[in-house]
Amino acid sequence: MWKIARQIARTGIRTEPAPAGDDALRVATGRIRQEILDVLGQALAIRMVDAGSCNGCELEIHALNNPYYNLEGLGIRFVASPRHADLLLVTGPVSRHMEYALRRTWEATPEPRLVVAVGDCGCTGGIFGESYASRGRVSNVIPVDVEVPGCPPAPLEILRGILAAVRRAGHPDRPDTVAQ
Repeated sequence: MWKIARQIARTGIRTEPAPAGDDALRVATGRIRQEILDVLGQALAIRMVDAGSCNGCELEIHALNNPYYNLEGLGIRFVASPRHADLLLVTGPVSRHMEYALRRTWEATPEPRLVVAVGDCGCTGGIFGESYASRGRVSNVIPVDVEVPGCPPAPLEILRGILAAVRRAGHPDRPDTVAQ
């Protein structure tokens, strides 16, 4: 223990300085919040559904809630019930056991419901594809508005996908895939 204490005293604190505040980011945050309110008339409520993923995408989705991405500051929050949700965020290839639950979750979500498929597995079925145990991509079970490719996609790409779905709700002629 003394060896570790001496090493800590000798090395000191080794961290980088905190980043400077960015006024452009505050303006962009206000603009995004206003756009969500213009399209939906309220804050965006998301229900996240794991349809059979490896949890890689979930780790990136959870990173959206940290102070760096500040999802709550944009007026976006996660809810526990699909009845309170505006958007379904679905990860993983849809397993046969989750097919019925995913369809019921989609049906319980009030109109206008938006669906974002996250990750390569949600978009294409990934390495699992379609088999006796998997229905493959999310769009094989429910309609998908936006797909966010990547294994796993970065939190910023997931946020872009969410915002693309909201924008598409306001302007249905937009493309349905987020470029990486």
